[in-house]
Amino acid sequence: MPITWTISHAERLVTVKADGPVTLQNAEEYLDAIVVNDAMPYRKLVDCTAMQPIASDEEMMQLGGRMRAYVATLEGGPLAFVATTPDVLDYVRRYINLVMGATRPVKIFKTADEARRWLDAQNG
Repeated sequence: MPITWTISHAERLVTVKADGPVTLQNAEEYLDAIVVNDAMPYRKLVDCTAMQPIASDEEMMQLGGRMRAYVATLEGGPLAFVATTPDVLDYVRRYINLVMGATRPVKIFKTADEARRWLDAQNG
């Protein structure tokens, strides 16, 4: 699977790893799992260092619309992305710009350790 995740209800933390080509369908499957498992308000560490984003502008708009609907109805926890390559950084920034109309804390990091330290300092 291109996107794998672990949900820790005890820590209120979702750890996500995107590896290889990632499509809109892959992202939607992950989001469905987060919603079904009542993990939207949890802190999320999303490691995109090995991801190859595959998304047209239309697909990015669809993903953004879906996330805006979630944010409008469900509380979202702090979100830390790990991204290092220009194409992944561009994808993550586009995602953030399309989705983050809320006051939800979000930040991009170069390492998972930095991201985890920041998440640990957030209330979520």
